[in-house]
Parts: sequence; C-alpha cells; structure tokens
Amino acid sequence: MVSLSSIKKHYYIWWKNLDKPIFSIIIILFVTGLFFSLVSTSLVASNKLNTNDFAFFFKHSVFIILGLSIILFLSSIDKNKLYQFSIFMFCISIVLLILVPVIGVEVKGSKRWLDFILLPRFQPVELLKPFFVVIVSLILCSKYQLNLSIKYLISLLVALSVSLLLVIQPDIGQTLLISSCWAILVFVSGINIYFFLIFALLSVLSFLYLVVFVPKFTYIKMRIISFFNSETGTHNFQSDKAIESISSGGFFGKGLGEGILKNRVPEAHTDYIVSVISEEFGVLSIIFILFIFIVFIYFVFKKIRFEEDVKIKLILTGCISLILFQALIHIGVNIRLFPTTGMTLPYLSYGGSSIISVSLLSGIILNLTKRRIS
Repeated sequence: MVSLSSIKKHYYIWWKNLDKPIFSIIIILFVTGLFFSLVSTSLVASNKLNTNDFAFFFKHSVFIILGLSIILFLSSIDKNKLYQFSIFMFCISIVLLILVPVIGVEVKGSKRWLDFILLPRFQPVELLKPFFVVIVSLILCSKYQLNLSIKYLISLLVALSVSLLLVIQPDIGQTLLISSCWAILVFVSGINIYFFLIFALLSVLSFLYLVVFVPKFTYIKMRIISFFNSETGTHNFQSDKAIESISSGGFFGKGLGEGILKNRVPEAHTDYIVSVISEEFGVLSIIFILFIFIVFIYFVFKKIRFEEDVKIKLILTGCISLILFQALIHIGVNIRLFPTTGMTLPYLSYGGSSIISVSLLSGIILNLTKRRIS
C-alpha cells in the first residue's frame, strides 16, 4: 500500500523538476478561458434575464478541474509509463471512433459524437489526437531493425486509418489536422523531400476528389464556393457575423455584456470565442491572447532545441504543432481567412471534449519538458 509520505515525496520531486514557465502559461490560458466563460456568457446573461443560470460557467469549471487532474496525472508519471499509457489510450480511441458511425449522435448531418453519462456529446477524435502524436513518434523512432521507409509506411497506414474513420463521419477539419500533424512529424524526422512532396500532392488530389465528386461532401464544396463568393449562398452567415463583431468591437471593445454575437450565432462560445471576446473586450484582448500562445510555443521549442532524445523531440513538436494549427485555424475562421471548419480555440473555448484534448496535450508536454536527473 502506498503511504502518504511517499505520495508527498513523489509530488515534491514532480514540482521540483516541473517546467514552471510552461506550467504557468497553461494555467493562465485556462484561467483566461474561465474568465471569459463567466463574463461573456453566464454572468451577463443572468443579470440581463434576471435569472440565476450559470450553467456554462459551472460546466466549464468542471471541465477545467477534470483537465487539471489529467495534467497532474500525465505530467507526474514515468516517461516510459506515459508511452505505454498512450498506446493503450490510442487503441481505446480507435475503438470509440469505430463506434461513432454505429451508435454516434448525429448533429447537422454529421456523426461525430458519442453520448456518455458524465460527458454527453463527447468527441472521440479529441481523445485520439494527443495519443496519435505519441504513437507516430514511437513508430518513427522504433528501435526495431526496420528500414526507415517501412517506418514511414507504418505511420502512414496509421494516419490513413484514422483519416478514413474521420472522413466517414464526416469531419474534414479534423482529418486535415491529423494529416498535417503526421506530415510535420515525418518532415521533422528527416523524410526524403521528394517522397514528402508526392504525399502532399496525393493528399490534395484526394481532398479535391472527395469535395467535387462525393455527394456526402457537397457541403464542403458549398462552403468553399461561398468563402470566395459570399453572394452564392448562406454558408458565410456565421463568419460574416463574426468579422462584423470583431470590427464593431474596435481596439477596446463595446464593454462587458454589450456583445450580441453570442446571441446571433449558434455555438459562438466554442467555434467563435475569439469574435465574442473581441466584440466585448476589443482587439487588444486578442493580441494579449496571441502573445500568451506565442510565449507558450517559444518555451516549448526552446526545450526541443536542447533535447537530445529524438523521440521526445518528435512528440513535443507534434503536440505543440497540434495546438498551434488548431489555434491558427480557429482565429483564421473568425477573421474570415479560412472557410468555416468548426474548430475550437485550445484552452479558451467551451466544451468538455476540447478541454480534455488540450489537457492531455499539456500533460504530455509537461511530462517531457521536466528536468531529468541523470
């Protein structure tokens, strides 16, 4: 039986070796998301409607507490146990993804969610993404005497299997995110540039084929057409309202509770949280958030630079790339740089699946950036 003193010693060592700047930035991002969840949704809505409905804030708080527990667990275990745990969870995630088309919840023509008692509307791909990074990195750095090309092939088969399960839902946004993450990992690992370019070309051609010739993906075609020509349909309604909100907010915002985007656009607190924040608190608040992300990325890449273990380098690169890509896509959609994808902003957007995913990524990052006693 584990004694209380041994637990205290374990977490004392964990805290002593933890990368404090990275941990502090993660906490700041979570607290920032919790603050905007309170002041931009629950608090103002309750005051204006003379109710006591703080549902968004309470749920968001529960998700963050769960997320911090995940971070504490993943960052405190042994590195090798982290790898074993990742393999196990990746297999669980694949099973859940397979179940989505069978028993999944359909929303707006897509089956992407599973209903759990504690986590209703849980999106399995959010559970899978962090462990996908670890699995691909382990394959590419495998000690087995395999030809490097074989390792690339195995990792490609894993990526294609995941992408196929996502395409079936359909979820093209997450498919592109997974594909981009795989591409970054194999590129950093030193793949021949010609093979890399051939894969990129085949990926683009496959995407175009799906969009143009497969009826199930007509909505993507319509979104792209509407993105370039707003007069062709209503697929730009959300993006148009988002960019209008950012413009109307100006540098300093309309003021607490004065924004109207959250009442005009469905899921504004998830897919358009940047626009909601900008409308009420101004563009300066978004610049502040972007600055925090930049500092976060800087500290992680600083660790990568001085890391000698190639496996750890790859995993950290994949994790921070996922966070970076998702943040860029979210912000790009909000400022109408990209077509609508339904991508949340890591750490800040409301949603259990999103918070759990970014918590898993954060726990892995903190585990592999800890100071190690040789």
